Amino acid sequence: MQLSENAGSKKAGVLVKTTLVDFPGIVASAIFLSGCNLRCPYCYNTGLVLNNGDAPDAVTLQEVVTHLEQRKSVIKGFVISGGEALLSPMLLPLLRAVRELGYKVKLDTNGIADNRLEDLIRSEYCPDFIALDIKTSPARYAELAPAGLSEEKKNKLTTSLLHSVKLVSSLPADRREFRTVLVPPLVKEDDIRSIAAELPSDASWMFAQFRNENCLNPEYNNVSPYIQKELDALVSTAQSLIPGAKLR
Repeated sequence: MQLSENAGSKKAGVLVKTTLVDFPGIVASAIFLSGCNLRCPYCYNTGLVLNNGDAPDAVTLQEVVTHLEQRKSVIKGFVISGGEALLSPMLLPLLRAVRELGYKVKLDTNGIADNRLEDLIRSEYCPDFIALDIKTSPARYAELAPAGLSEEKKNKLTTSLLHSVKLVSSLPADRREFRTVLVPPLVKEDDIRSIAAELPSDASWMFAQFRNENCLNPEYNNVSPYIQKELDALVSTAQSLIPGAKLR
C-alpha cells in the first residue's frame, strides 16, 4: 500500500515490530504514540509522556504500513498505545491503514479522553479489542493530574474515567480488558474495592507488578514494590469481587 507523500511521510510513533504480550492470544506489532493527559508518578515511558512532538526514534506511517505488508504471514494484530493514543492526530490515519491491510486492532487507553473514545467506539474504526488502564480508585484521579490543571478539570478526570469504564464495559467481554499496576502508594485494598465497584462482573481485570525504575517522579524509584504475599492478597481481594481478575 503506497500512501500519499503527505500522509505517508508523517511521523506516527515508536514501532515495536513483534510482540507476544500486548495483544491477548495474537502475535502483533505495536506502536507507541507521544503525549499524555495524565502524569502518573510511576510511569516509565517518560519520553512518550513528556514529548508532544516526534520521538527521536519515531517511524513514519509509510514505514508502519510497509512493515505490516511484509510481515502479514506472521503478524495478525496491531496495537496502538502511548502515551495516550486518543490524543494523537495519527490515530485515525493509522486505523484506516491497518484496517485496509486486514489486521485486528487493539487500543490501549487511560480513558480520560472519554468523548474521543465514545466517538471511536461508535465509528467504523472501532478497535477489535480495547484495554482500559485504571490507575487507582476513581476518586483519587486528581493525584495524577498534570501540574497547573485547574480544580474543575482535576475533578473531571474522575467523571471522564467512569464514563470510559461504561463505554468499554458495553463491549462484548472477549473484546475488552481492564488493567491496573499495583503501585503501593496508589493501589491498596480500599482502592481495589473502589475500582471493582465500577467494573462489570464478567470483567477481565489484569494486574501488573510495579517497577521502581525510570519513574516519571524520581521519588517513586525509591518505592519498594509489593512482596509476593502482598500481591497475592490484593489479587485475592479483587478475585472475590471480580472473578476474572488475575496477576499477569
